[in-house]
Amino acid sequence: MVRRLDQQELEKIMKPYISPIWRQPPSDIVARIEVCIRDAGTHFENTGPGYVYFRADDVAVPGRQYYRMMELFSNYRVPLSLAVVPAWLTPERWNSIQKTGLRSSSLWCWHQHGWRHFNHETEGRNQEFGSGRIFSEIKQDLLKGRQRLEDILGNHFYAVFTPPWNRCNLETLELLKEYRYLAVSRNYGALPPPPEKLPDLCVDIDLHTRKVKDPVSGWDRLFKALKKDISSGRCGIVLHHQKMNAAAFDFLDILLKALKQSKNIVLVNFKDLV
Repeated sequence: MVRRLDQQELEKIMKPYISPIWRQPPSDIVARIEVCIRDAGTHFENTGPGYVYFRADDVAVPGRQYYRMMELFSNYRVPLSLAVVPAWLTPERWNSIQKTGLRSSSLWCWHQHGWRHFNHETEGRNQEFGSGRIFSEIKQDLLKGRQRLEDILGNHFYAVFTPPWNRCNLETLELLKEYRYLAVSRNYGALPPPPEKLPDLCVDIDLHTRKVKDPVSGWDRLFKALKKDISSGRCGIVLHHQKMNAAAFDFLDILLKALKQSKNIVLVNFKDLV
């Protein structure tokens, strides 16, 4: 029997936070994106390509925004790594999710996003796999989530683990290595560091959870971060489709087009990186 989403999870999906920057996009957004990508791409003219990859979090419950996101990546032929919440997924939902990308199945990397995306910490920052839990509980939920995805997704499942809120404890990282996960994906500089031979496919730019008071300065920081990370040679960008409004989709459309047209940038997913 499939567990029904609890109230906290439903509110997360149905009443998402919309960042102020997506309520007040700049009038010259097309030009700013094009200049940002062009300037970042010039860093690789003599050194080889730079890599950009996208990770879509909180995947499992399909809807209008999910389908629109998938359509954009499919139309531009841009790879996408999708972090699936196991407890939210059912075979019926998987059938709906999978249908949207059948014609572009080689682009997707379906991987594990915790177990049920639930915070177990009583203080401090949110974590599902943190110090607020005992080792046996962490192990049980980790393996339960993997087994569910393997059962439902079959050979579409790829053994990478994205912890909810991009953080987990050392015990979780060691379990990932023990059970032969191919990689973990967290924020740049996340602690504790992963064990040897467990790559961290880091991300640093989350487009849709940006909490800013001033949208103008918020946009300035976003473009500065994009240029800096792309110029570094490896840029990971996180999407939350439930938090996207029309302006956010317009931005993503322009961004994908500009990245795709750059001769010095290669677009990849987690399978390519591992």
